[in-house]
Amino acid sequence: MSYLNNMYGQASKNTQPSIDKNPNRVAGGLKAQGADHFEMLGEDGNIQKIPTQRYVQSLEEQSRKQRAAITVLERKLTRCETAIEQLKGAISRS
Repeated sequence: MSYLNNMYGQASKNTQPSIDKNPNRVAGGLKAQGADHFEMLGEDGNIQKIPTQRYVQSLEEQSRKQRAAITVLERKLTRCETAIEQLKGAISRS
């Protein structure tokens, strides 16, 4: 019976986005599935689109990765600027 349970039993699936996944693709997938928002009818009769928590988390992960990349690029830029200034100084002394 364990073989049948293993094959056809209910397995718990991980619904949390993995660390290895590209956040751009996660957000795009949620948007393509229509799972990026739900609609609520307000008291005034207007329909309001409210983003889902998973979609907001994927956007936060996107911005976190982009901030990290920007920080790395800013450090590299600072190093390059320092190297250029040092070369300018060395050339002017020669």
